[in-house]
Amino acid sequence: MNVIELLGLPPLEEQLRLLEPLLTESVVTGDGFLDGVTTHLIAAGGKRLRPVLALATSTGGDRPASREDLLGAVAVELVHLASLYHDDVMDEATIRRNVESVNSRFGNLVAIVAGDFLLARSAEIAAGLGTEIAALLAATLGELCRGQVAEVHAAFQVTRSTESYTQAIAGKTASLMATSCRIGAITGGLPRPQVEAFTTFGRCFGMLFQVRDDILDIVGSEAELGKPAGQDLAEGIYTLPVLLALADPESGPELRPLLGQPLSQPERDKARSIVEASGAIAGSVAVGRTYAEQAAEAAGSCPSPQLATAFARLAHSLLDGLPVG
Repeated sequence: MNVIELLGLPPLEEQLRLLEPLLTESVVTGDGFLDGVTTHLIAAGGKRLRPVLALATSTGGDRPASREDLLGAVAVELVHLASLYHDDVMDEATIRRNVESVNSRFGNLVAIVAGDFLLARSAEIAAGLGTEIAALLAATLGELCRGQVAEVHAAFQVTRSTESYTQAIAGKTASLMATSCRIGAITGGLPRPQVEAFTTFGRCFGMLFQVRDDILDIVGSEAELGKPAGQDLAEGIYTLPVLLALADPESGPELRPLLGQPLSQPERDKARSIVEASGAIAGSVAVGRTYAEQAAEAAGSCPSPQLATAFARLAHSLLDGLPVG
């Protein structure tokens, strides 16, 4: 997914080009080993979705980014990267962004401490941008932890509710998307009503993004995902498609006996095929479409028709190509 192409805002390409060296510089200490760990996933690339949201919001996609705009974007990306370091330790992942994960290459202890270092650098940058952004980022870290704990607590629970799922993804994904847009709106000096509207867009977009990601975990390939397909399912993280398939009177009785414990590769493949063959994917896409409409509505209240159209297009494009029945 090329976010800048989907947004259709060419000036963001230059802004992202300026962001990359600043992102690397923000975590380099001069310690060769630590620098290798902290820059590992930065060098692997990525969509840079959260900084793009921050920059598009702050600049409208049509003015040069200030240093404050760029630093705000760096701060949110460092939080995201830190969460990946920590997630991969919990998941015992071996691949991230089509390269060896940090925990696999350097060990769990190094990965955890390096993730903490990225969070510390993000907090330091946020403090330099003012008390409002520092407090916002600190609150967001709390939301990320709350969402992650809720997900871990629900692991392997075949009775998990869709409400539990929604609360978890609101914390672990949507909160940082909302904060990315809010920080961009603040560094861009936007009026308060626009700050709130962009925050709402980011929150709805984040919910949509996670629903899409969870659909792809079932129907996608390792090449698309940059990690093994069905990983969440195998590790007992039962997301919206799985919960809908469990609730289905036809697929549920076949799927339920497989779940509740870690899955071998053959069991993982079978469970994925059951979920994919049910109506759960179409049902999940319908939920995603609701979030896309809410995101587009929030973006529509911003004064720039160009940016409103771009954000609405980005939200709706996340559902393109997904099975609908």
